[in-house]
Amino acid sequence: MSDYRDSVNLPQTQFPMKANLPLREPEQLRRWSDLGIYQRMRAVSRGRPAFVLHDGPPYANGAIHLGHAVNKVLKDIIVKSRTLDAQDAPYIPGWDCHGLPIELAVEKQHGKPGQKLDAAAFRAACRAFASEQIAAQRADFERLGVFGDWEHPYLTMDPRYEAQQIRALGRIIRNGHLYRGAKPVHWCLDCRSALAEAEVEYEEALSPAIDVAFAVEDVADFARRTGIEAARLGPAVAVVIWTTTPWTLPANEAVALRDEFEYLAVAVPAVAVAGRRVLVLAAALAARCLERYGLSDGAEELGRFPGRVLEGLALAHPWLPRSVPVILAEHVTLDTGTGAVHTAPAHGQEDYLVAARYGLPVVNPVGPDGRFAPETALVGGLPVAKANELIIAELARRGALLHREALRHSYPHCWRHHSPLIFRATPQWFISMDRHGLREHALRDIRAVRWTPSWGEQRITSMIAERPDWCISRQRTWGVPLALFVHKQTAALHPRTEELLEAVAARVERGGIDAWFALDPAELLGAAAAEYDKLPDVMDVWADSGLSFECVAALRPDFTAPVDLYLEGSDQHRGWFHSSLLMSEALYARAPYRAVLTHGFTVDEQGRKMSKSLGNGIEPQDILRTLGADVLRLWVAATDYAHEMSLSQEILKRITDSYRRMRNTVRFLLGNLAQFDPARDALGVAELVALDRWAIARTRALQAQIIEAYRSFAFHLIYQKIHNFCVVDLGGLYLDILKDRLYTTPASSRARRSAQTALWHIAESMVRWLAPILPFTAEEMWRHLPGDAPAPAPAPGVAAAGRAESVFLTLWHEPPDPGAAAIDWDALIALRADVARELERLRVAGAIGAPLDAQLELWCAPEPYARLAPLGEELRFFMITSEARVHPVAAGQALALSAEVARSPAGVPTEAVPALANPGVWIRVLPSSEPKCVRCWQHRADVGASAEHPQLCGRCITNLSLPGETRRHC
Repeated sequence: MSDYRDSVNLPQTQFPMKANLPLREPEQLRRWSDLGIYQRMRAVSRGRPAFVLHDGPPYANGAIHLGHAVNKVLKDIIVKSRTLDAQDAPYIPGWDCHGLPIELAVEKQHGKPGQKLDAAAFRAACRAFASEQIAAQRADFERLGVFGDWEHPYLTMDPRYEAQQIRALGRIIRNGHLYRGAKPVHWCLDCRSALAEAEVEYEEALSPAIDVAFAVEDVADFARRTGIEAARLGPAVAVVIWTTTPWTLPANEAVALRDEFEYLAVAVPAVAVAGRRVLVLAAALAARCLERYGLSDGAEELGRFPGRVLEGLALAHPWLPRSVPVILAEHVTLDTGTGAVHTAPAHGQEDYLVAARYGLPVVNPVGPDGRFAPETALVGGLPVAKANELIIAELARRGALLHREALRHSYPHCWRHHSPLIFRATPQWFISMDRHGLREHALRDIRAVRWTPSWGEQRITSMIAERPDWCISRQRTWGVPLALFVHKQTAALHPRTEELLEAVAARVERGGIDAWFALDPAELLGAAAAEYDKLPDVMDVWADSGLSFECVAALRPDFTAPVDLYLEGSDQHRGWFHSSLLMSEALYARAPYRAVLTHGFTVDEQGRKMSKSLGNGIEPQDILRTLGADVLRLWVAATDYAHEMSLSQEILKRITDSYRRMRNTVRFLLGNLAQFDPARDALGVAELVALDRWAIARTRALQAQIIEAYRSFAFHLIYQKIHNFCVVDLGGLYLDILKDRLYTTPASSRARRSAQTALWHIAESMVRWLAPILPFTAEEMWRHLPGDAPAPAPAPGVAAAGRAESVFLTLWHEPPDPGAAAIDWDALIALRADVARELERLRVAGAIGAPLDAQLELWCAPEPYARLAPLGEELRFFMITSEARVHPVAAGQALALSAEVARSPAGVPTEAVPALANPGVWIRVLPSSEPKCVRCWQHRADVGASAEHPQLCGRCITNLSLPGETRRHC
């Protein structure tokens, strides 16, 4: 028996089947580092249209988590794909370096500023801590395969950045947006600082809800206003308020009603309210209130009146010697309570605004430590948390407490400490939303931004529309100074503020923020220094990152604003997207970005937030160690980021299987391109076998879809399309058919070169499709591709020589246009599926072992016969059977058949079945009775016809030497 193995062209490649990514990826990182891949990409992209994705700076505190990995991978996919798409797409990574979390971390080691370290040494410790965190995070980001200018990132603690931030503050002041006010702000007792809106979370809290009677001081005045006879009212009338913050009552300055709401005067038994016989309640809430107080029985309605008639009515504070007026306010609702709202301008935003309209005082008795000032009656020196019970007891003692209960409700908390916040009025610096059109301009420009997903537009629109003025001052140590000089008597800014800020910025640029804190005001103000205070506050850290578009543009010539894209998690509508928009509007009355993309949070397979307590967290470092970065990146790309992004070990297993299928497809392509030199061996379109032209056409069409999906950020569609192409179009069809021609025809025959030409175009296309998502695998594939693939010219008119050293130094491959197809491949593919079902039936029955053990017969009506007959002998290669014959059925014999009709027309064997997807075609498959060729495994009648090669079929004998058999179709 002869051995014909050497005559078969089996795949040959050093591209390994087993990826072993955790071992190979670090090696590839070293190659990229030696190559200077990012700098080479910048060089080859010079002169192309720019695409700038601005990196939202992660906070320099702690190891990266899964959300960081998602964010950086999405950005990297975009930057790499835009580079392949002939754009100049720089990526300048950044870090947010100031702020409270870093202070708290340093405090754990060194204590608060002034304990073990003075303020300057404390800031130095903060800077060192942030630098350590940046180094660790950078290593993980690079390990993910993220390309960027890692040697020159932007850091908000870079003195040049800090200086530019101070200069920007000067322009914001020049544009009239900054003012000083004693408005109530969210205050964290743990932070000892005001918080921005983006630093506030709402969590459930249990609060004491109380109903309190504010006595009317002049009952006769009340009677005149309401038209109720004074004699019916008696001596005791009270307006009842409801509050969940008893500790704010010491700062009460008014009681608010709603202008148009209807109110009742209700007489109740005297004993129940210690002599106060008449209660004023909103008519819509009165029944509920009286039931809550246990006063429904015996209550008598004395009169009804609109809230407006009581405006200016004097009430007595429940225990302080203070007269408080009735005022009218739009924030009074009928959702709960009594329809009358206790108003403490120092402790509520709405209270503050309505108090300003009425000229009420804003008196804040609570210090930055959350304790009442010592001189505060009843609660002096107490923390607010301990004041509630004392106040409630005093109200009860005076007969002003009508009811108390514990209420579980949503309450603002600090997002860092998760502790309840208080509203507290202190002198702070604000960016006004309305004085110079900041809100109006922001709402206008939001509409011109492309939001992905589209709901992002409505989300940020509602936030901008409803947000209060931005408090940008913080009472902290580690931050960019609010470098202002404020007059001690008038609280006005120095008249040369912008000039002074430029002088401070120049000092900070040389010496960092310590240059401000160490500055003697006399250096800049001369003799006038005694009249001014040097502000000790720092800027809200959201101002730092919110000005990144401005500060990075000033430092980097390859960065221009407005940028093309911001990309962050969906929480940044209230964070970085929000602060950046306001800062850009304050500076330039325009948005800082043309497009904004947001991704969802990472959750487990059940949609639960990942946490240590649940034990469902998956760290990116663990995935890198066990599966590799490309598997993690493939999960990111495969997941629809518009929603929450689920991950579990089971999901990772499925993603790994998908990766393996794609890798195996790549390996098949490379293995069958051995000894193929495109420059020497590639055929022109006209010379290609028809099926190969179909494969190239399919590749061209798919590439157009993939490029469009990259441009529209639809990465999960790219994954689906590539995976489907590998599994269905290639593995399930084209490559399956192609094996015979690749393996059995002569190595350099036209039939095989045609197949290799198609495989080369597919591989050159696919390596680029995969590169943004699977950079390590694509680069490994790139090194095994045959021939030269020159890099694109680095600049217009400058030639490039030799094969590109990396797939990332190329552009999309352009497969040739194969023109219109003469064969209806879609109908053939559908028929092949019908045939496969019949072959499987025989295999299950044990009649055949593989499709080549069968022969196929088709009976066709005129139209399908005209499609199939021209394929002749080659139809068997398409169907992967040893024989395939097509018989005509006369037009008069053909019947209209459906899937349910088992009949056959005259001349068609009764055992033939109708093709489901090809009306007018009947299929019969039978086990072949012919001998099997040992080389091609087909059962052919001519096996043994040659005395020299008795084990071979005639076709294989032909293929033992050039030129081999002729293939036209398959």
